[in-house]
Amino acid sequence: MPIYEYQASGELHCDYCAGGFELLRKISDPALDRCPECDAPVERRISAPNIGGSGPSLDSTNLEKHGFTQYKRASKGVYEKTAGKGPNVISDD
Repeated sequence: MPIYEYQASGELHCDYCAGGFELLRKISDPALDRCPECDAPVERRISAPNIGGSGPSLDSTNLEKHGFTQYKRASKGVYEKTAGKGPNVISDD
């Protein structure tokens, strides 16, 4: 369920909605148009989504542990190994 941000849209408001508030709501819930505390009109604010970094780490030890090999570009067409098993250098010649 997403967290929606709301802010008072009129001159009448309470301390709860004056600075804005957040609500955890289902996507299928109808749009909130009134403050739950004072019944003043509110509008939803546009906010950036929270894109978590909950995926696996791409550091060298984690890559090696899972059997991957990582290479870093050393020069044009030449890549040096930074983690894992495999050749130390890969070159296109």
